[in-house]
Amino acid sequence: MERLGTGIGWRPEIADEIAELPGVDWVEVVAENICPGHLPPALRALRERGTTVVPHGVSLGLGGADRPDAGRLAALAERAEALGAPLVTEHIAFVRAGGPLTASPAMEAGHLLPVPRTRDALDVLCENVRIAQDALPVPLAVENIAALVNWPGEELTEGQFLAELVERTGVRLLVDVANLHTNHVNRDEAPATTLDELPVEAIAYVHVAGGIERDGVWHDTHAHPVTRPVLDVLAELCARVTPPGVLLERDEDFPAAGELTGELDAIRTVLKEAPTPRTATAVPTAATGTADTTGNSTGNTATGGTGTGPARQRLAVAQAALLSALVAGTPAPEGFDRRRLLVQSRALAAKRASVVAKVAPELPDILGAGYRDSFLAYARHRPMSAGYRQDAMDFAVQLLATGRPADPEARRELTQWWRDRAGPRPPRGPVHRLSRAVRLALRRR
Repeated sequence: MERLGTGIGWRPEIADEIAELPGVDWVEVVAENICPGHLPPALRALRERGTTVVPHGVSLGLGGADRPDAGRLAALAERAEALGAPLVTEHIAFVRAGGPLTASPAMEAGHLLPVPRTRDALDVLCENVRIAQDALPVPLAVENIAALVNWPGEELTEGQFLAELVERTGVRLLVDVANLHTNHVNRDEAPATTLDELPVEAIAYVHVAGGIERDGVWHDTHAHPVTRPVLDVLAELCARVTPPGVLLERDEDFPAAGELTGELDAIRTVLKEAPTPRTATAVPTAATGTADTTGNSTGNTATGGTGTGPARQRLAVAQAALLSALVAGTPAPEGFDRRRLLVQSRALAAKRASVVAKVAPELPDILGAGYRDSFLAYARHRPMSAGYRQDAMDFAVQLLATGRPADPEARRELTQWWRDRAGPRPPRGPVHRLSRAVRLALRRR
């Protein structure tokens, strides 16, 4: 397995600082944020001086009930080739639900949500991983995620779930020690127990990130300094295996270069002071059984040789019910902690408001101090269904259809902003009728 060394998540906001940081061996870039034919000059400069760049996907939804989208897989493969990457990474999560499998409207979370650690979910995940592996030009590693909620009726621990995934697919692991700490606080899961159950020899690299605790819940923010407990989990991992690479993640509230250097030095200190790890065995290979031309698993006793259709159906219903409770205000599914679901729901809405403000910065400018409250009220019962840019458009439609904003000048500016982006025909989707109504109203003025 390739040795990567110590790295940092590349973000345009700190591109200049990263270029000057001492001892950075490699960087990781969010795959969906770059265009292969038009790499940012600062990222291109890093590649030209020999810095390894690894694309990190966030939108495949490998843990979802649907098979991976061919277009998303092709885009991830294109980025891996454009960057000359030794591997690509994604998450063990679902990011959308609903649609044909449930005969219900499609919904997007705008965030990574945990899959239930059940046999159904594992069978579906294994098949989705195999499909992704076949479509990618380089090895795939998958990441454990942080969670605020527990699924009822889980059949496996996180370590058991990941170990069987590796055994059945041969996939590599991206272990996020900050996420292990998050799940320790939020789900009472001991990191040491998870690490004992993991096939640590399959680790491709490790993530380290910061967060904050509020009201007894740990939020994996990637916007705060790395805490001592997270470094302690890294030390636990290093006592078991020497990771090929360790990467510092920071996504918001970027500190000065000196603070980033200090966090990287703290990571290096843990690696340096770690005892000689136990000898690891060879990386497990995929279990016998192949994928047929339809993507159905064959010959694998774990799936009974019957394909994953029924498991996908059951998983689809469960994930749609959870996501609908989180983003559409429907009742909490049976067995979930309603208080935690409310915390997660508020976190999803807050993130959605923040991202829309970034992709459509004119909206906060037009709406002023009322932007956030207006967006949160809109988002309470209107799930995102087609990405953040369309979400911004749908938000504007909702405001205009209800005669807002009250200030005539702000409403005029919002109307012009929407017209400039809507084109000659109204967008399709849940707000189609509202959009049409807005157009008719504007024509009468």
